[in-house]
Amino acid sequence: MLFKRRARMLRGLACGRVGPLWMWKALLLFGAVIFTGQLLVIIFSKSDQQVAHSVFSSPDARGPALGPCQPHNHIMFLKTHKTASSTVLNMLYRFGEERGLRFALPLGYQLGYPLPFNAHRVKGYRGPRVVEFHIMANHMRFQKAEVEKVMPADTFYFSIIRDPLALAESSFAYYKEVAPAFRKAKGLGDFADNAGKYYDPHARNNHYARNLLWFDFGLDHNANFSEGLARHGEAAVRRAFKLVLVSEFFDQSMILLRHVLCWPLDAVVSFSLNARQQKPDAFGDRRMGKIRGPKAPPDLVLTEEQREKLRRWNALDWHLYQAFNRTFWREVDAFGLARMEREVTLLRSRREALAGVCLRDGGKPVEAHRIRDKTIRPYQSGFGKILGYELRPGLDNVTRTACLRMIMPEIQYKDALDAKQFPRVQAPQAPPPGQRSSVPNS
Repeated sequence: MLFKRRARMLRGLACGRVGPLWMWKALLLFGAVIFTGQLLVIIFSKSDQQVAHSVFSSPDARGPALGPCQPHNHIMFLKTHKTASSTVLNMLYRFGEERGLRFALPLGYQLGYPLPFNAHRVKGYRGPRVVEFHIMANHMRFQKAEVEKVMPADTFYFSIIRDPLALAESSFAYYKEVAPAFRKAKGLGDFADNAGKYYDPHARNNHYARNLLWFDFGLDHNANFSEGLARHGEAAVRRAFKLVLVSEFFDQSMILLRHVLCWPLDAVVSFSLNARQQKPDAFGDRRMGKIRGPKAPPDLVLTEEQREKLRRWNALDWHLYQAFNRTFWREVDAFGLARMEREVTLLRSRREALAGVCLRDGGKPVEAHRIRDKTIRPYQSGFGKILGYELRPGLDNVTRTACLRMIMPEIQYKDALDAKQFPRVQAPQAPPPGQRSSVPNS
């Protein structure tokens, strides 16, 4: 009997006798809509995955073959001032975060600077070799004996330098209101003409005004120049650091660094961070009432004579720069000029491709106040406007996370890593009234 009833129902369905015909048409249409919607979700989901895959996991992300080597995970970067070191710091942050490495982070934002580094300035440090730290890279005044208490014996040490003239210009614009010697000068040319008059070696923050590289490397920046002293300091830097990069040749520096560290190409692809707007529209700002009196941008114009005076004033830095610039180009020659040119071209092409994916308006840096997302606005200091970036709207979550890491200003990135590495332990909630605690009284 059951079989016969089912057979009659099937015949009724075939003949349209069970329910009105319009109901079945509606059911079929509804089913088609549901199926199509699910199909579109699958298609777009796969499309998003393919975009993320093609951008961040393509062969281009690896770059040219490196040969048999293992990536370095123990790294100490001496973050010198006004040398594009914030961009290098971002690379190290990204590399470490993506691989779950542990950072030797400062208690604040610098490792005790400008005082000589002390191991106890590292958050979570509990004695030599107690905790394994992988990467140390925040501002410090270098002191190797203290660094060695924190970092493993196989740590790779490197740093970056810049032409002292360009560094002096950037330092003057950035620290004009911080360094008393700069504050007294009407402009950089005036400072060059009267450096000895304005400079007090004992005044707080005046280290920004003379031989700043020498100071960051932990050397006596107020010492009178002599060839013997300069060579002695150079030798100390060579003993401590296996690689010294040159800011003026940043892309070539990144290729050398990538091969030494055995890193994929994407690890050294970057967007310039903490960069100062090079040509502020001072006339336009004054005309619109934005700049009045002492807040006008400092005069950075130099005559050739004043440039030479600044070289002599920063003679120790000038010696260091010349010496390591020569070493840098010997390393490039050993790497191969043609090979270097090919890999720099790949690096720049990759940077352009990621800018097209990640950044609004093709990657053009913008003034901080124009960045819609206030959480990624760079910190502003001095008279120079520090530029940042905006992400393209509509990025999928995977792409947005990777792109955000590349443009995150160093202060915000440090805070994010700190929160991840040292999560706050929530205080236990009090039990409801009348509920007996499971912890016995002691």
